[in-house]
Amino acid sequence: MGFRIVVSDPIHPTGIELLKSQPDVEQVARPDGGNLPELLTDADALIVRSETRVTGGLLENARRLVVIGRAGVGVDNIDLAEATRRGIAVVNAPTGNIVAAAEHTIALMFAVARRIPQAFEALKRGEWRRGEFTGVELRNKTLGLIGLGRVGTEVARRATGLQMRVIAYDPFISQDYAARLGVTLTELESLLREADIISLHVPLNEQTRNLLNRQRLELVKPGAIVVNTSRGGVVDEAALLELLEAGRLGGVALDVFATEPPPSDYPLLRHPRVVATPHLGASTVEAQAEVAREVVEEVLAVLRGRPPRNAVNLPAIPAEVDRVLRPYFDLAAILGRMAIQLLGGQLLGIRVTYRGEIARYDTAALTATALAALLEPVSAERVTPVNARLVAERRGLRVVETKELDAGEYPALMVVELEAVGGNIRLGGTWMRNEPHIVLVNNFWLDVVPSTPYYLFIDHHDRPGMIGAVGTITGRHDINISFMEVGRLEPRGRAMMVLGLDDPVPPHVLEEVRQIPHVYSARVVELPVSTGPG
Repeated sequence: MGFRIVVSDPIHPTGIELLKSQPDVEQVARPDGGNLPELLTDADALIVRSETRVTGGLLENARRLVVIGRAGVGVDNIDLAEATRRGIAVVNAPTGNIVAAAEHTIALMFAVARRIPQAFEALKRGEWRRGEFTGVELRNKTLGLIGLGRVGTEVARRATGLQMRVIAYDPFISQDYAARLGVTLTELESLLREADIISLHVPLNEQTRNLLNRQRLELVKPGAIVVNTSRGGVVDEAALLELLEAGRLGGVALDVFATEPPPSDYPLLRHPRVVATPHLGASTVEAQAEVAREVVEEVLAVLRGRPPRNAVNLPAIPAEVDRVLRPYFDLAAILGRMAIQLLGGQLLGIRVTYRGEIARYDTAALTATALAALLEPVSAERVTPVNARLVAERRGLRVVETKELDAGEYPALMVVELEAVGGNIRLGGTWMRNEPHIVLVNNFWLDVVPSTPYYLFIDHHDRPGMIGAVGTITGRHDINISFMEVGRLEPRGRAMMVLGLDDPVPPHVLEEVRQIPHVYSARVVELPVSTGPG
């Protein structure tokens, strides 16, 4: 029996030819204005780009549909929750445009360093102004990469071939991985001070929005070049313009903007030291062909019962296992989200330990859920429980899963430990009374129900007045405390205080807490409010 695959949006002919070459595949192209719901009634697979919106309504009668393939990276046009609920795998093609994006980065570096667009514009005006457009060589310059994921890695490889010295800031990449690339890992502030060219390769989220703000941009060396081909919004564009006008920056190259398209009269685009393109990082014939080939191969893998490399959603779990483990998926996500925010140094590895009744089951999916929760905020690619372990491996991170039947006083215990330079982070939790409980923070036993959006973790020396000192600061800044829990090793010894808060903690307030005598460290964690298992 053959597979019926509906292609609802135009993809590169490479993908179409690959489908046609399969003897067990019937490829159906959606005609202009064709009735897609009707075509899907007997379809096994659907391939889309960004035009088709795959909603619950569209899937209502797609009873045979096994897999949805997205020719590209983003899956915002696909209802993932509905697809997962219906047991439909969703795959994408995240690697097809990596080389294109890396080459575009290098091209922009050359363009701004040699002032190529400006010189060409002058030549078109009949002006022969060789002296005005003297540039700089890339050879022997220091390239600072902010983000060493897939695209950052390819940029590093090409820059090394140009005889550049490459340094990088990425706290979620191992030293060994960077060393194999010939890259030196460093802190962000050090990178900004050292680099002749700064290139960004990070996702846009709340942690990276305005990552290069005015304060950080003022750290760069005079004459440095800033290149952004990742996401608009990770650089303060107003600050870029001010530093350009002040003569602090040697040039800026942008392929992405905070608002796309930018206004036609955008001042940054008019500056003579700016080179810009309209989000062309993935716009090559080869990239489009590779994306089409990749998504077709992924769809065929799922249809033929093979594991896809780029699955987006979580595969089904046997019902008998799901009944026992389902609450712990929420707990795993909470532990992962908390742990990554408590991390204080370079991440080296991840250990997940299961104790008690859950240790008797296959917990690989739980581990994947915790990995996805801690890697997603720091990764430029979409990280789900399906691909989380592969993402960790690509970053050179060791992932170890261990099991112990003894959980002490708890029926079951899940512990996530992050191995890091400068000290490990260990969080343990369990599921009791129909809600998650965080019961272990490093070596401190306590009981925290994650029911508020903000948390303040304070490692301190237990002494009279410590709780009052913290409460005074939060009260003075109108930060409401929902609950407080303290775990300690011994009276008047080392202790861990955890506050559940209704309000965010601004950086200056956090610094006040850190200045309290006998406070060793203080960190803020933000979580979506738990809604229970489901």
